Amino acid sequence: MAGGASFVPEYRELTALDSADGVDSGFIELDGVEKVFDVRKKTGFMKRERRQVRAVDSISFRVERGEMVGYIGPNGAGKSTTIKMLTGILTPSAGRLRVAGIDPSRERTRLAHRIGVVFGQRTTLWWDLPLVDSYRLMHRMYRIPDARYRENLGRLVELLDLGDLLDVPVRQLSLGQRMRGDIAAALLHDPEVLYLDEPTIGLDVVSKSKVREFLRELNAERGTTVLLTTHDLQDIEQLCKRVMVIDHGRLMYDGPLAGLHEAGESERTLVVDLERELPPIDAPAPARVVRVDGPRQWLAFPASESAAPLVARIAAEYPLVDLSVREPDIEAVIAKMYAEQAERAIS
Repeated sequence: MAGGASFVPEYRELTALDSADGVDSGFIELDGVEKVFDVRKKTGFMKRERRQVRAVDSISFRVERGEMVGYIGPNGAGKSTTIKMLTGILTPSAGRLRVAGIDPSRERTRLAHRIGVVFGQRTTLWWDLPLVDSYRLMHRMYRIPDARYRENLGRLVELLDLGDLLDVPVRQLSLGQRMRGDIAAALLHDPEVLYLDEPTIGLDVVSKSKVREFLRELNAERGTTVLLTTHDLQDIEQLCKRVMVIDHGRLMYDGPLAGLHEAGESERTLVVDLERELPPIDAPAPARVVRVDGPRQWLAFPASESAAPLVARIAAEYPLVDLSVREPDIEAVIAKMYAEQAERAIS
């Protein structure tokens, strides 16, 4: 059995009682939330050194019902720890946390039928069973009414293109197929909130496109609130109007993606393959050629600007074979933000 749910929530329709604690049931709210881990390290034959690691440090934010928000940062920044606190897997060391008016760590079973979770590097599916058998088990675990289960499964199978995969054992699925299967599993019980932790990690371009298209439709049609953690800025750019950046457990930025690029003065790279070797492309400012290697040229331009005008200009004036846009590295964006803050502090 996969390391999935350790509880058996009861499926039910939402009622006015769900908002009885006075908090709008569609909000995710964190106020001064911290998570501290005790780490013990062996320092000698008989001695162990104990120290505390602050994985999340006084995080505060609020996500409105129906929002699709990116939550990004480098490895070890505190993203997954935050998600685990939001689902009730971990209990905050300090602060206040509510999801739909519920304290996840105290009422995990009550919350379970209102949230869906996908961890990109872990599956909730049963490894040796056909995909559809995992869904049947979740049907029983969540006590989803039969008619609702059939309706939801049919819709998810169609939207995520799972029809030919239902009878295939999970262990035989590709990474992209399994990810789509995991997303369907997380949505069978009609959750109001969907947490996605690196949902496109390791996926090919086609699989990423399918996942992104589905998430857009889900948010638009059903108003599902989505909190997305990812290393891929294209995920954020194509799905989210708002992005939060966490680093070393602290919230560094909360606003539109364009503002993040401006804050970090980040740049995207346009890689151009020409039919033959030519002098550096005469690019309109602020774009500039940063590297030439035979018929291939690299142009840097501000990440806050659209690539379309630059692409159109080059396509009209140069013999193109291929081109692609590379997003700035998240770690690089954060490093530039730190540098900007340091310069302002000095001045």
